[in-house]
Amino acid sequence: MDPPDYSPSSGRASTQHAYYLENSKGSKWVTLNVQSRSATSKSTPLFFDKDVISGSVEVVLQKAESIKAVTISVTAGNTAVGQEEETFLNLTQDLWTPSPSSPKLSGKSSWSFSITLPSEVPVAESPKSQPRPFPLPPTFSERASPAYIDYKLVVTIKRGLFKVNQTLLTSFLYLPRSNADPPSSLRQLAYSKNTALVGPAGDPEGWRVLPAIKVKGTIFNTREVELEYKLAIATPSAYAIGSPLPVFLTVSSTDSQALNLLSTPSSVQLYLMRCIAIGSEATNEEAHRRSNNTFFASCGRAYWWPAEGVNEQESGTKSLMGEIDIKNTVKPSFTFPRFALKYTLNFFAPQAPGFVSAHPADEALHLEKVAVVTSNAPGVIPASNAPPGYVLEQEGDYNNAVGYLENGNQRFVGHHHAAALS
Repeated sequence: MDPPDYSPSSGRASTQHAYYLENSKGSKWVTLNVQSRSATSKSTPLFFDKDVISGSVEVVLQKAESIKAVTISVTAGNTAVGQEEETFLNLTQDLWTPSPSSPKLSGKSSWSFSITLPSEVPVAESPKSQPRPFPLPPTFSERASPAYIDYKLVVTIKRGLFKVNQTLLTSFLYLPRSNADPPSSLRQLAYSKNTALVGPAGDPEGWRVLPAIKVKGTIFNTREVELEYKLAIATPSAYAIGSPLPVFLTVSSTDSQALNLLSTPSSVQLYLMRCIAIGSEATNEEAHRRSNNTFFASCGRAYWWPAEGVNEQESGTKSLMGEIDIKNTVKPSFTFPRFALKYTLNFFAPQAPGFVSAHPADEALHLEKVAVVTSNAPGVIPASNAPPGYVLEQEGDYNNAVGYLENGNQRFVGHHHAAALS
């Protein structure tokens, strides 16, 4: 299946797709026609939330046949590797059923259909719990993923007792749209004028300053040092796919050598991390996470440059502006029974030649929950805030850098008021 395009447009479902069943002679005897938002007819059909799936079904029979019904269904299910699919959506329309005046089908018949996708569906989180409404989750399909969410459009020719039904089906991509809230007025002005962002001191409404992070270690095998990192993230804390996530960092220390060494852009380790939780506890914020039900992946590392216009009157302080590029391949956040996808910003101890951290490399010193959405606020077009001529360094492999395993064995230690990863 081709991957979804997570940059939704406002266009209508106008691309035509056609799928067929052929008989033993190679003739097309069942045809499914459907319109979608996909860019081309060869792409997998794409639909957004509350879209109407419409099209037609055509059946061509060489002779009259006793058929019990012709139906069209929209189905969706969640499948964990090694387990049966659990269906959470099944919308079926009868296109034809026999009647006294028309007991059999013969020749060429055609029926149109129209099925509206609901915005939510009732689902039980466990066998003993009562169903409650959840927003329909997006299609999710990745190579080697622990679980999948698949949507299908199914035509069924029901043959009756002791006879095999015949089906024509195609998967389609479902993408519920979500918008980020508008940023501060000063940030909107900076985006519209293509000027540098104002930092937390000048734009307090545009940033959330996180609790100070203490880092200890030894430099050049000679002395122990301590630094304080104050990270600020752009608000609101929901960021659109294909957009930058602005961050701001203030580093302070009484040791000037340590400060110069560990406030360089290459030393700071801030990652956007994805967590997939599967199983019966996927929606439970307090559930214990194990390596067989929780899976982590890095979705990008922050890159930094010296902050402009920052009056560093205090000695022993350095300030950096930065951002994380949320690539178009990143999936939006969602929570659904037996499958949840969430994001955090993970701050790790800095890395630099000559510095030995007192903190394990794979322990996040701070976790901050964030959300990834499909679109920016209407009228807001964020652009990279990197200075002219800035060249983004090749992003390192986080897995190799800290001996990282893509499962729940990774250690996360809350720092001050760090949010628990769920």
